[in-house]
Amino acid sequence: MNRLYKARFFLFVVLAVAICMVCSPAAAVAGGPIIIDHTSTHLNEVPLSAIDDAKSALHIAYGHTSHGSQVTTGMAGLVTFENAPYGGSTYRFNSGGTGGALDLRDTPFSGASDLGNPDRTAWVTATRNYLNAHPDVNVVMWSWCGQADTTATNIDLYLNLMNQLESEYPDVMFVYMTGHLVGTGESGNLNQRNEQIRAYARANNKILYDFADIESYDPDGLVNYMKLYADDGCNYNGGNWATAWQNSHTEGLDWYSCSAAHTQPLNANLKAFAAWHMWARLAGWDGTPFGPTPTPTVTPTPEQPVALPGQGGIPTDPDTDGLYEDVNANSRIDFGDVVVYFTEMDWIAENEPLGLFDFNGNGRIDFGDVIVLFEEV
Repeated sequence: MNRLYKARFFLFVVLAVAICMVCSPAAAVAGGPIIIDHTSTHLNEVPLSAIDDAKSALHIAYGHTSHGSQVTTGMAGLVTFENAPYGGSTYRFNSGGTGGALDLRDTPFSGASDLGNPDRTAWVTATRNYLNAHPDVNVVMWSWCGQADTTATNIDLYLNLMNQLESEYPDVMFVYMTGHLVGTGESGNLNQRNEQIRAYARANNKILYDFADIESYDPDGLVNYMKLYADDGCNYNGGNWATAWQNSHTEGLDWYSCSAAHTQPLNANLKAFAAWHMWARLAGWDGTPFGPTPTPTVTPTPEQPVALPGQGGIPTDPDTDGLYEDVNANSRIDFGDVVVYFTEMDWIAENEPLGLFDFNGNGRIDFGDVIVLFEEV
């Protein structure tokens, strides 16, 4: 086996692994639980690239009735919220993901409406039937209506059935959910059952959309209104936390109106922000908050490419497309270029003009450029 063939084989293996990592969002949850709660409602912390990754990678089926519709109602309102990070249209969704939108199939299941309707197990059969007919779906989420305020045994049934589905469909990410607030406070049965779900999710590395915790806090996150007997309409023993926050802030700037069932618009706003945080996490974002980029130290870079380490000349542009694919400077595009590019990605990012080596046009040097170059050979 000659040296070039070995290099080609090695690169093929590396690329295969990289492609699988990109195309299989299920790998995102392997390292621990993903808990989406009131701390996940700051949409400006989610990078645009993570939102784009979610729209590219996820195919979501969401079963719910009226309370669960708060998530999708909030998401629909977000699309026209002009003050949304990156613009409201960034958050478009539809069934099928056409036009670059997120593929979210709203209430697509047949035979069950939510986790408790018509009974506590029909949703499992409905899920199996749908997944067997739609193998492209890789995220499943079901919501409660009022049925989470039940016995510990019934919650154990729910948790066991979810776990069983995960074992049957290992390429699908299943989102667990808590039940909406009912005004019984910290010691009430509903909170105890929600705590049961939370403890299971954390101990078993599950994905949890903590519906109840999200509606327990206003955007400032300073007061847990659940402990003050808040209900699903945001009423608590001191008033209504959502309308109070809305009245002290500017509609269209700080929050947006939407016709959410059983609750106030702000609650649905927060549910939508948290949902997009979750979609980004499921697509591979590690949750590190996105913030202002520090001013970098300016390092002069050439206007022209320079020779890469160990190469005998300056890269060239054999096909005159403005991109310098001939990184090993042998005047043609071949596997040797792919190997050198893969090996020297960090060096290229630091020393070459970005625009001449960003083959996939995403504004950075990464594995995507290697794949594009590989396909050109």
